[in-house]
Amino acid sequence: MIRTAMLAGALLLPTPLSAQDHAAHGAEPEAQAEMDHCAMGHLPPEQCPPKGEPGEDTPTAADMAGMDHGSHGDMADKAAPGAEPEDAVPPRALRGPEHAADAIWGSDSMAPARRQLARENGGMTTGMVLVERLEARLATDGGEDGYVWDAQAWYGGDINRFVLKTEGEGEFGGALEDAEIQALYSRAIGPFFDLQAGVRFDPEPDSRTHLVLGVAGLAPYMFHVDGALFLSDRGDLTARIEAEYDQKITQRLILQPRIEAEFAAQDIPERETGAGFTGIEPGLRLRYEIVPEFAPYMGVEYEAKLGGTADIARARGADPEGFKAVIGLRTWF
Repeated sequence: MIRTAMLAGALLLPTPLSAQDHAAHGAEPEAQAEMDHCAMGHLPPEQCPPKGEPGEDTPTAADMAGMDHGSHGDMADKAAPGAEPEDAVPPRALRGPEHAADAIWGSDSMAPARRQLARENGGMTTGMVLVERLEARLATDGGEDGYVWDAQAWYGGDINRFVLKTEGEGEFGGALEDAEIQALYSRAIGPFFDLQAGVRFDPEPDSRTHLVLGVAGLAPYMFHVDGALFLSDRGDLTARIEAEYDQKITQRLILQPRIEAEFAAQDIPERETGAGFTGIEPGLRLRYEIVPEFAPYMGVEYEAKLGGTADIARARGADPEGFKAVIGLRTWF
């Protein structure tokens, strides 16, 4: 009992509390340093007083201590599109010679140097020979095997060029069926297309000369396009358009879809051609570039005569359409 009474008395003794300073609980918070919204870019320029000289009213580190940096996200972006520049372009930046080097070396010395630079880098005369198709055609339907060539060469600059084109076909062991040579003046009419005009001579199947007007270039989505109108010395008007696309499977392996279509404005009996669309040749070739200048290929092509031309072929007992396997070479230098 005595021990229990002593423990109860000890619990009733006052226990000293940890020292706490409550004096500041009722006091007002210290005033924060006033923020300069004009200096921070929070206000439009017309609502701000003129800027003072450097050093005036410049906030110190102590003044910045109480700033609420969380509002900086609303600050105007001076680099945003359409933002007004803070200072105008100095007038002296728009004065002086057109070419800065003239101020040091003189225009008499720099003018010949600029002409030489243009000749060496902007106005060079170059040339190229491209054999687009040199191929053998193997009939898959019992027809005759044959060959085809399609080549061109050009010489000139970026704007004006002389272009020479030739193409034709025939049967192995037989006569040449079709051949043509074109001599053209080519002029760039835009970044991707050239306007071409000149003459075309057909030694086979019958000697004939044409005037040529056409365009060649790179259509949207990287399609190579070549189209032309031909007016012969006998008054025949014909047209031809070709399009092809190089689809890279790897850096060296390229799949090329190609299509060619021909049109005649009138019947041409001596060439067994009817008016309208006369023929179409879609094909697919897979080539391997051993080097860019030398690329063998293989593929398949469908050849069909259309309209009146197909009727003439049937009347002669010929099949107006058929598939051919092709193997050939594309090269340039």
